[in-house]
Amino acid sequence: MLKNLGCATLLAASAVAVGTAAAAPMSLKNYMDLQGPEPDVHLAYGTQPSQFVELFKPEGHGPFPVAIVIHGGCWTVEFGGIKQMHNVAGDLARRGIAVWNVEYRRVDEEGGGYPGTYQDISAALNLLQASAGKYGLDANRVVAIGHSAGGQLAQWAAARKKLPVSSPLYQPDPLPIPVVISLGGLADLRREEKLIKSSCDRDMVQLTGTPSTMRPDVFSDTSSAEMLPVGGSTILINGELDTVSPPRVGEDYAKRAREAGDHAEAIILTGASHYDEIAATSPSWKIVLAHILKALGMPQAAEK
Repeated sequence: MLKNLGCATLLAASAVAVGTAAAAPMSLKNYMDLQGPEPDVHLAYGTQPSQFVELFKPEGHGPFPVAIVIHGGCWTVEFGGIKQMHNVAGDLARRGIAVWNVEYRRVDEEGGGYPGTYQDISAALNLLQASAGKYGLDANRVVAIGHSAGGQLAQWAAARKKLPVSSPLYQPDPLPIPVVISLGGLADLRREEKLIKSSCDRDMVQLTGTPSTMRPDVFSDTSSAEMLPVGGSTILINGELDTVSPPRVGEDYAKRAREAGDHAEAIILTGASHYDEIAATSPSWKIVLAHILKALGMPQAAEK
């Protein structure tokens, strides 16, 4: 059954109960094999190979609402990432939603980790603000969707308006992100340090850097949980069978966010793994899609 901390929609609850029962949970191999259409536009925001975004445009002239998609992969190049996101990007574009599919330097790439990975996310979103008019995008109607490590980065992106000027990651007037949908995310770096090590084999210093006189608490500008409340809404969706980011992770973060005054919901997908929510052919995608459409103020998808 669907477990929900918060007030998830009846539509989402019904879809979970009906949609996930018959399908086998996706494996890592299933995820790595995901395919989809090629992007319409490739845009660089830096000079390094991983500093680019892909734009998937719907048919028509827009302005189109935008789904900012940030892939996971345990912050490493080993587990794919942006290519696998083509699968859901194609589905969203078909439904009239532009997709801003973000690539970034990971911890095992030159310049990745702290602060480079975070600076890449900021640069990619700055490019969205600067390019919206040219490509018929509505930068006032956005939702950020992050999977696994990308969930941490998507939640950070929405929280970065709280960064102190003293942080190397500070930027003025960041793109407002009113809703984040975190899919198996690992956003609470301080409290989930042991899980991140066991699930992803990441040493926290790779994600946070080292303390300094100006920055004694390394979580203060890297973990969105330390910047609560951030305003807006966070939807945390975890597969019931997820061993990378178990359901407890979403529940704990939602509770912490609500106690700080934010709106947050935790949703558990029956029979789903860490990967089902990012495959457009998975029954779990119906639940995720419902929340994306709601965040963008679009009609709910009809059942097929």
